[in-house]
Amino acid sequence: MDVSWEEAGWERVAPGVGRRRMPGWDATVGLVAGTGRALMIDSGSTLREGAELRTQAQSLLGHRVTHVALTHSHFDHVLGTAVFSGAEVFGAAGLDEFLGRSRDAVRDSAVRHGVAAAEAAEAADLLVAPQHTVCGDWTLDLGGGRQVLLVNVGPGHSGHDLAVLVPGSPQVVFCGDLVEESGEPQAGSDAHPSRWPAALDRLLALGGENAVYVPGHGAVVDAAFVRAQRDTLAARFGVS
Repeated sequence: MDVSWEEAGWERVAPGVGRRRMPGWDATVGLVAGTGRALMIDSGSTLREGAELRTQAQSLLGHRVTHVALTHSHFDHVLGTAVFSGAEVFGAAGLDEFLGRSRDAVRDSAVRHGVAAAEAAEAADLLVAPQHTVCGDWTLDLGGGRQVLLVNVGPGHSGHDLAVLVPGSPQVVFCGDLVEESGEPQAGSDAHPSRWPAALDRLLALGGENAVYVPGHGAVVDAAFVRAQRDTLAARFGVS
């Protein structure tokens, strides 16, 4: 018997487009279905989570995930990537080099946030850096007329922020942690506060007023929410 997206714990935000809020840190993972191809947006915080996402996607779509887009470098978004064997992995320019030299830092961050040390170490040892890096934008063809646009919109929340635009009705923008709904946006040591509002301006220009915006954490929001968060961040960091 086929399982619906909702029964599997996924929220459908547009035809063939869904997202799942992962347990623990409420990090969003996205899934975009094509014909014989599929894009996973972020990969979970452990190999175990990644394997669960891979299995669910194949069950829902009838074929494997062929592409993975990493919105940024934080552990709860990247540590499950290694389980997507054979998938092409994309990230913002520089993310490949950053992950290549930062395995220990990603592992330690995961442990500090509650991931079991053995799980974090295993995932960090197998951490996959993107084979394809996006400097401006990259159109990805998923077959059946489904194309998505990967856009380097950072830095902002991190040094390497990637957004994903899924055209359609409605348009869907996966924002990564540039936008957070379930809590105040987090600015860690790798954030670029002075450039964060401009990154949100780019998101708004990308999606427009009627798009669905999927934050890195929390419920789906609209353009007004993104604009208000942009203004809050600008005031917080003293930029226009």
